[in-house]
Amino acid sequence: MISLKNIVKTYGNKQVLKNLSVDFPDGKTTVILGPSGSGKSTLLRSLDLLVRPESGTLNFSDLQLDYSKPVSKKLSFDVRKKTSMVFQNWNLFPNLTVLKNITTAPETVLGKSKKETEERAHKLLAQVGLSEYADRYPSQLSGGQQQRISICRALAMDPEYILLDEPTSALDPELETQVLLILEELSKMGQAMIIVTHNMEFARSVADKIVFVEDGDILFDGSTDEFFNHPTTRIKDFLSGITFNEEK
Repeated sequence: MISLKNIVKTYGNKQVLKNLSVDFPDGKTTVILGPSGSGKSTLLRSLDLLVRPESGTLNFSDLQLDYSKPVSKKLSFDVRKKTSMVFQNWNLFPNLTVLKNITTAPETVLGKSKKETEERAHKLLAQVGLSEYADRYPSQLSGGQQQRISICRALAMDPEYILLDEPTSALDPELETQVLLILEELSKMGQAMIIVTHNMEFARSVADKIVFVEDGDILFDGSTDEFFNHPTTRIKDFLSGITFNEEK
């Protein structure tokens, strides 16, 4: 389990995370929801140290980290080795083939052999329906295909948790569906994921747990059923606004 306690993060004069505490269970999918600018992505990126809060603690399996103290390279490496991040804009290496995009990090970071990483990459490509694309370059792929490759690249690191920051926001609806189906299958397989998204139907179908963040505070931390079927007044307003915007 990942446990964050009393997390504070400030940008300039704005406190983005306000003494926030939350747990993310093993083998489950947690979806982080909230209005734009609420602190969702900052919270997610704190988990693998892409963002460094000023204070608070991170407990991750056997690792403990105090954000207010210097973090050694070894501790930073150990934390990041347990997670893989998937961004909204893919971030594939344009000069590398699909196969090399997937195998480079396991070889250089984890020290795995070329044979082992390539076998794993081909299995992952088959899993996402892209077996024939191994020798292509990112520029030869659609956005949805590139995002599926990004997910393969994350899985190739055998992370305990995959962190996904608005993974489909840059895709049109058809391509978004392709990616969401892959994530739904991973969730069913018990791959722990923490996902920031604005897609309410996806959140409803895939989440084991919902965390609702607004203005740097957690206003809800509980089951998907409770969030959608027994919402507070504020959550009702949020869901109504999301639905209205999607239907316009």
